[in-house]
Amino acid sequence: MSHPILVTGAAGGTQGSTGRRVASLLMEQGIPVRALVHKLDARSDDLRKQGAEVVESDLLNPASVQAAMRNIKRAYFTYPVADGLLEAAVIFATAARDAGLELVVNNSQFQGTPGDPAFRDLQHAPSFRNLQHRLTDRIFDWARVGAVHLQAPPYYENVRALVSRSVAEKSTVFLPWGEDTTVIPLVGAEDVSRVAASLLANPDAPSQSAYALVSETPTVREMTEALGRAIGRPIQYLAITDEQWANAVKERINPHALDHLTHLWQYFRRGEERFQATDTIRAVTGRDPQTLGEFCRANAKAIGTGQH
Repeated sequence: MSHPILVTGAAGGTQGSTGRRVASLLMEQGIPVRALVHKLDARSDDLRKQGAEVVESDLLNPASVQAAMRNIKRAYFTYPVADGLLEAAVIFATAARDAGLELVVNNSQFQGTPGDPAFRDLQHAPSFRNLQHRLTDRIFDWARVGAVHLQAPPYYENVRALVSRSVAEKSTVFLPWGEDTTVIPLVGAEDVSRVAASLLANPDAPSQSAYALVSETPTVREMTEALGRAIGRPIQYLAITDEQWANAVKERINPHALDHLTHLWQYFRRGEERFQATDTIRAVTGRDPQTLGEFCRANAKAIGTGQH
């Protein structure tokens, strides 16, 4: 592959870090990567050591995005759970169209099970952030850049971040998920990244324009039991109110993410949809998806001590 693949979010963050994983997976296959990072630091230095071409850029700056698109035919787009998603998507899609990109793999959000009347329905988005993702999908479709949307539910990594502190300190999960029979669809960031890298590395066009990525659909009770087995001690779940949870996390979660998660918990609590695991990860990557139990065992120290 003569053209490098542009990967946004390549420096990685504190949770899923799919951009970082996608970049590494591509470079492991000998595929050239242009890693777009928001700032130069030790993380970008590490990318350079792996062989990436590192570009400092701001997804909200049209000129810098346009410059990053030079000699690019394929790209991975992801944006943190913060303000600016729609603006970044318009800027990126416009630059991709002008540069003649043939494929943009877009890290989107879960939008219901295909066949569900609410699937991709703008009126049934569970949160404003989720609505933004649905609009972003359409922006990329309208740009005609071969867009493929990875529609994923919360990551295992999100669960780890939400529970590790209280599990370490009190062996208890404090969340506003209602009854312990509430179902929360989940997927591992590693598998989302593998699907993205597989699509980007394949010279053929993807067979679908959207892939629903759901590895498991555990109840809250099953999630708590998996956590307990991983760290070797019983864990209890205590349902709290949205207000109690918001007050507890508002110092470490930005307002945009807080609003999104609050509405997402309300959506899951209502239990209006019967979530189903999908076979997408196995079909695209040829590997079984990571299970919640496997993730918890691999992250037992971080979960049990509250350290990441």
